[in-house]
Amino acid sequence: MEDKNQKIQEMQMLEQNLQNLLMQKQAFQMEISETIAALKEVETSKDKVFKVIGQLMIETEKGKMQEELKAKEKILETRINAIKKQEAPLTEQLEKFREELMKEMNKKE
Repeated sequence: MEDKNQKIQEMQMLEQNLQNLLMQKQAFQMEISETIAALKEVETSKDKVFKVIGQLMIETEKGKMQEELKAKEKILETRINAIKKQEAPLTEQLEKFREELMKEMNKKE
């Protein structure tokens, strides 16, 4: 019984870790979508381009802004890929715990 409770606690911790990773991944995916949209706007803009820094809007070069946005996109993609690498083993481990618990529960019935 104690072993079962310990496995349930470990499974809950894994679920919480996985949930945190998924939330981080979702936040990065939203940020990357915003970055791509901003990049498209900068590319199609014929007017001046401005950058928001704190509470200031500062005019900046279009090419420099494009470089910054592309670099930001690459960083976000790298972060998303790192999360995906962490996500896969956690998901596998969680499934393993679930299977073990189901087997134990079926044995007792």
